[in-house]
Amino acid sequence: MEQQAVRHAEERIRTELLPGLRLESGSLRHPVQALDIPPGWELLGCGNYAAVLAHPELEGLAVKVYAPDREGWEDEVEVYRKLGEHPAYGRCYASGQHEGTRYLLLKRLRGVTLYRSLLEGLVIPEQAIADVDEALAYAASRGLNPHDVHGKNVMVSDGRGIVVDVSDFLKPEPCSMWTDLKKAYYALYRPLFAKPDRSLRIPPWMMNGIRLGYRLVRGQSGRRPKGAPSRRSPQGPPPE
Repeated sequence: MEQQAVRHAEERIRTELLPGLRLESGSLRHPVQALDIPPGWELLGCGNYAAVLAHPELEGLAVKVYAPDREGWEDEVEVYRKLGEHPAYGRCYASGQHEGTRYLLLKRLRGVTLYRSLLEGLVIPEQAIADVDEALAYAASRGLNPHDVHGKNVMVSDGRGIVVDVSDFLKPEPCSMWTDLKKAYYALYRPLFAKPDRSLRIPPWMMNGIRLGYRLVRGQSGRRPKGAPSRRSPQGPPPE
């Protein structure tokens, strides 16, 4: 992206978005809330640490704004620096602080999450799974530790897989979420749910039960320290 376009976007962030945006952060276990949004700006979603917004005149861009007193901005800047350019990841064009509020200017990612695909009966192509596998191996080769990669943090865009959330890629502890999801994809989804023309829908109550059951098993296995929240990045569609 041309530097002039980046400078223009940052100017609008500092003069239009941040002065009129009010984020409220409560418990680390719950997403932040966007209480006031400046006219013309669209809220794409809120995660546990930040909100992501876009403006129709800033095509192809999204702005991630960290809530007051929420950590992770420095880590995410470093992750994007190490990732560089890769088709399965977004890109950080700029980062900065304005009157104490920290933001990232990102490439806007568009697609449908794996989670939403299951709810709507959209076929999840095997190519998307292979793309994410390759993307995570690439991240590891760049000195990162892919972490918190699951059905709400992976999207299918034009048949290809993209990773939406990279904010936890500096965490040192191992994470088996993607490995577990991939096993379920080949053992259950492909033989039982994927059809040549359209995948069968999985009802929300079943998805919620699977999600809660997995969290229970994973918590008992000690894969994540008790009480440690996940930094969910809302890049792309709003969280389901």
